[in-house]
Amino acid sequence: MSRHGYVMGTLADMLGAGSPAPYSLFLDLGDCRLEVRTNSEALLAELDDYFGGFVAGPGPVQVTLTALERPEPQLPFDLSAKEPDPGKERIKEEYADVPGGRLVRKRLTGMVFLFGQGLNLALGPCEKNSNQVVNFVNNRYIEYKLHQGCLLGHSAAVAHLNPDSTSGDGNPGGGSLRGLALCGFSGAGKSTLAMHIMSRGALFVSNDRLLVAPGEGGGKAGPLCMSGVPKLPRINPGTALNNPHLAGVVPGEDKRRFLELDEDDLWGLEHKYDVFLDQCFGQGRFLLQAPMHGLVVLNWRRGAGPTTVRFVKAAERPDLLPAFMKPAGLFSLPKNGDDAWRDPGQEEYAALLSRCDLVEITGGVDFDHAAAFCAEYLLHG
Repeated sequence: MSRHGYVMGTLADMLGAGSPAPYSLFLDLGDCRLEVRTNSEALLAELDDYFGGFVAGPGPVQVTLTALERPEPQLPFDLSAKEPDPGKERIKEEYADVPGGRLVRKRLTGMVFLFGQGLNLALGPCEKNSNQVVNFVNNRYIEYKLHQGCLLGHSAAVAHLNPDSTSGDGNPGGGSLRGLALCGFSGAGKSTLAMHIMSRGALFVSNDRLLVAPGEGGGKAGPLCMSGVPKLPRINPGTALNNPHLAGVVPGEDKRRFLELDEDDLWGLEHKYDVFLDQCFGQGRFLLQAPMHGLVVLNWRRGAGPTTVRFVKAAERPDLLPAFMKPAGLFSLPKNGDDAWRDPGQEEYAALLSRCDLVEITGGVDFDHAAAFCAEYLLHG
């Protein structure tokens, strides 16, 4: 065992990682299989319900994660506060880098996460904070994909299966998939747009994080490959109230209260709901991998006049790239634990995105107009 592996194992034992975890949930995310082990039947049921169609039978896995329900762990050393993201004020997390890995503690809930050297451990009141366990699972998948050379995008994504197409994008079920990523500056409404496009027949790929890499073979002829994260979309009340497919997302009492608000108040409301896609749009509408033919950047604002859609070039519009670029964040470590993480720069994002269509939507906010363009693009290019 390496020195780093010994340190991580010793720290895990100090935190109580030796406790039995007899229950397992397997997830098949296409090019990566994960196993979540736990000592909590209640947590297992929550995760099984959340991940739905990605739950799989036992078998070989690339990533193993253990989530232990227990009282808030007492840590043997001091932690450093993680500075809030731009525009935020509250410190949510504190952390310590240790030889071979990292320990993160959530201040509000007391949940503790230890990862590195193949060890992925969540400890604390997991049942009350199953959403944080979900996020930890997804962060392990994101790290796995980053180690394969993907770039991380702050983006939603949708796709459409065109049964009669002969473009040869290689869908095993017949026909071909066309995929479109959706990003925007803060509050632009990428999740809302994704739901509108789904109402026009599209498939859902990802809500907020997207892993992008050159297509098979790495050549310039084919489309990029995008991989989504198995996290349900979270929408605000205005999105639900203006889309018939989402009518059941907002409880009746909340719906009556929100319908009394004017448009400005509804737009700025900070209240999110998970969208269980199978219940709203039908079975089989969530997939994680698709070719990425284009990226839409929502660079619009309310009350700014007619909506305009235009194709641009990544190399000529570096101002648009920050809308898509996403740092790896606190829950990702480099493949070699001795190295410092280096997030890719604008040049690397521009080089990758030059291999797909780049579309800028400006002017006023008009989701119907934007969704109509996106649906047409997915059908016909």
